[in-house]
Amino acid sequence: MKVLLVGYGKMGKTIERIALERGHEIAGRIDVHNQHEFDTVTADVAIEFSHPDAAFNNVKRCLERKIPVVCGTTGWLARKPEIEALTKNINGAFFYASNYSLGVNIFFKLNEHLARMMGNFGNYHVSMEEIHHTEKKDAPSGTAITLAEGVMKHVKGKRSWVNHDTTAPEEIGIKSLRIAQVPGTHTVRYSSAVDEIEIKHTAHTREGFASGAVMVAEWLRDKKGVLSMDDFLQF
Repeated sequence: MKVLLVGYGKMGKTIERIALERGHEIAGRIDVHNQHEFDTVTADVAIEFSHPDAAFNNVKRCLERKIPVVCGTTGWLARKPEIEALTKNINGAFFYASNYSLGVNIFFKLNEHLARMMGNFGNYHVSMEEIHHTEKKDAPSGTAITLAEGVMKHVKGKRSWVNHDTTAPEEIGIKSLRIAQVPGTHTVRYSSAVDEIEIKHTAHTREGFASGAVMVAEWLRDKKGVLSMDDFLQF
């Protein structure tokens, strides 16, 4: 399989190594300095981990070249409906996930299960914390937003998230910390006057994210449509 890497930072380099270990070929490496290569590159699938400001155009250009796209960049999702519409119009393939780690996707399901249970108990205050490396550009993380959306689906009265501590009953506060060399830690906490319930996922390296993205790319290459981790994992 010929893999186009779009974004060639630390994650892109880790994805490259894992793709090569799994027997794939790197069709190209596109970053800020060589965007013109979109016009000539040929690939079976693209894996896009770039920057929030660049993601929309990167994904759009891949789709226009009829290259299926696996996107893991967060912080640009206000324009995701445009990409989904384009994908359907051209019968392309677009896969987005806020996190490609198998463990994190299990954590997403655990979060929703706990939220369904806690939705019956109004005396608990829910809050979140996410910690990432200092190079991460967006806050809160896409993973934290996905967790907050999972809570809002099941806890009555929670209608929005904010990127700070809050006591407003309709809001979920997400605290974002940036610490060098931290791949990603996410905590969901339910607190009451008498006790506290907490679930946490801690990533030790980028390997889980990168290997998940490559496995999704292998699966996506012959698919069509707008797809997600629910389609891939079939939980």
